[in-house]
Amino acid sequence: MLNPELEKIMQARHHNPFAVLGRQVAGNDCEVTVYLPYAQSVTLADNDLPMQRIPQTDFFEWYGDKDQVPAHYRLRWLDCDQQEHRGYDPYCFPPLLKAFDLHLFNQGKHWHIYNHLGAHIREINDIKGVLFAVWAPNAERVSVVGDFNRWDGRCHPMRVHGGSGVWELFIPSLAAEQLYKFEIRNRNSGEIFVKSDPYARFAEKRPNTSSIVTEPSAYVWQDEPWLAQRTQHDCLHQPMSVYEVHLGSWQRDEQGQFLNYRELAHRLVAYVQTMGFSYIELLPISEHPLDESWGYQTTGYFSPTSRFGTPDDLRYFVDYCHQYNIGVLLDWVPAHFPKDQHGLARFDGSALYEHVDPRKGEHLDWSTLIYNYERHEVKNFLLANALYWLDLFHFDGLRVDAVASMLYLDYSREEWIPNKYGGRENLEAIAFFRELNEVAHKQYPGTVIMAEESTSWPQVTRPTWLGGLGFSMKWNMGWMNDTLSYMQHDPIYRKYHHESLSFSMLYAFTENFILPFSHDEVVHGKGSMLNKMPGDEWQKFANLRLLYSYMFTHPGKKLLFMGTEFAQGSEWDCSRSLDWYVLNYPAHQGVKRLVADLNHLYHQTPALYHHEFEWQGFDWIDCHDAEQSVLSYVRKTDDNFVVVLLNFTPAPRHDYRIGVPQAGEYVEIFNSDSGYYGGSNLGNGGTALISEAQPWMNKDHSLTISLPPLAGIVLQLKTMTYV
Repeated sequence: MLNPELEKIMQARHHNPFAVLGRQVAGNDCEVTVYLPYAQSVTLADNDLPMQRIPQTDFFEWYGDKDQVPAHYRLRWLDCDQQEHRGYDPYCFPPLLKAFDLHLFNQGKHWHIYNHLGAHIREINDIKGVLFAVWAPNAERVSVVGDFNRWDGRCHPMRVHGGSGVWELFIPSLAAEQLYKFEIRNRNSGEIFVKSDPYARFAEKRPNTSSIVTEPSAYVWQDEPWLAQRTQHDCLHQPMSVYEVHLGSWQRDEQGQFLNYRELAHRLVAYVQTMGFSYIELLPISEHPLDESWGYQTTGYFSPTSRFGTPDDLRYFVDYCHQYNIGVLLDWVPAHFPKDQHGLARFDGSALYEHVDPRKGEHLDWSTLIYNYERHEVKNFLLANALYWLDLFHFDGLRVDAVASMLYLDYSREEWIPNKYGGRENLEAIAFFRELNEVAHKQYPGTVIMAEESTSWPQVTRPTWLGGLGFSMKWNMGWMNDTLSYMQHDPIYRKYHHESLSFSMLYAFTENFILPFSHDEVVHGKGSMLNKMPGDEWQKFANLRLLYSYMFTHPGKKLLFMGTEFAQGSEWDCSRSLDWYVLNYPAHQGVKRLVADLNHLYHQTPALYHHEFEWQGFDWIDCHDAEQSVLSYVRKTDDNFVVVLLNFTPAPRHDYRIGVPQAGEYVEIFNSDSGYYGGSNLGNGGTALISEAQPWMNKDHSLTISLPPLAGIVLQLKTMTYV
């Protein structure tokens, strides 16, 4: 009868194969046991010692003096296809993961655990191979499978590190480009799962799902000056204009195929420089199975998607942007993950990464699973992933998706479980955000962590030591919704909705806000930005130019999604390139010129950016002129200012009087109605705007101007200069 321990190996059920397989020494005696399901004969190659097959099994044994077999011994075997193989036995190597690393991981405190878990090329006593490691605490057995072992889970079972739940195996002779997965047998049910590596550095292009072993990156970075200045960069008091990009549909090649990260780098940098944006924000580029998810249903958190090239190609993209003084931000998704069988869902046969109770563990709206932030190893997975992109790819920050869904236990659900105090706040998610922001800002000074948070949760961008969440900035979803709602009204009715514009200033400085017109506003039947605007064709374009003028002069950093900067007429479609052909038409050219000029005006005018998050940078001139649908305000620093006027009707306003902060001659430095942008060319460009000592709107001086239709203008004191 076969030894029960060998029986478990043969049945792929043994949790500790190293207790059975490999070189076992007792005194001077040595026993070597190997299990090779497809071998016909096996020899210990170092001293040409034939091994004996245990009858009617695929086990081979050798007994003898321990000095005849070195600690790291080689095998030579003939397989069933008469092919000869040579290699070191994986079961003659000691444990390679360190107890301290595993301890930190189990405590949720190993910020760089991605250097240990996953698949890593290692050299052990001059023997090169791949060290595989995976966390699967509820597994009875875990194996590495790939085409090197016919995807057979019996061939390479792993060892488990005590109660850590981490399994490892060093397989000699494997190299980069090797496809692999983990085969996991649940210890309670006996179910078998074949999973991609959660920590894989690269993965197959969809629809294939295998993980891929990668060489340690040899990429030579050239962005040291950028990184050095970033540590001293005061992002709160410097201009920040973000161009949000979906790499798969910004541009494609002549055959309609994806461009490589390197091609995209050259094209995007040239375009972004021309347009005046200072940052590029990428929709998620971690591996995902479905193009239509835009990257928001991630299965390979540590794998840059292979759609656009290799990890080093992505490094080139970021590096090239930095060399041309353009920052790169990454959309990051810690709120949920998809249910794909090869992914994290029921990873080891249990609710491991997700909550077991669907009232906490499932997003019904999105049919996705929610991370269990209470579990240290899950929290560590996410924290390490955030740092991974900042560390190994030099990203300048993260935009954290769907923060509101993480903060509230009752988010979009009728049945929910209250926290220990009976409230609806997700205490573990709150703690996660605070730790994320503390660690990221400490480890990588100057990086920006932004929250997409759509509720009135307090102190999202305030320091954790004051009770805040610690984010650098927050998307101003309220401003976006109110502004778009207002702009979609016919101008004749806008006077009844004037407060939709003025309301934002009641809370504008409670957080560090970004003003976003993102991808979410131009999909799912919402139409393009241009087609949200009312009126005939001329009015649509004028309204859009006015909207962008308001955005770039309102307090808050700026974000525009690709295509909106040239008024693409159709709704965004992720399956094809943007409609670049519309730039053959003057009206679209005009909007593109306007956005470029607004970017340059914004970046060159401290009054428009220095106090974006502080009340000292803003002063109303008149927020009450609802009857004429006009807003006027001052943007300022301690010693400089500009005056902004916005006319939200198609009626020109001649001899319109406004109060001004100082006496003197004013000049019009921007006018969205300029013929250069496709407007009617009404304004004050050739007029001397000299103030009068006539009090108006609580100002000692005032002047009269012409307000063009559906347009914004910016005035500056003629003697004023900016350093």
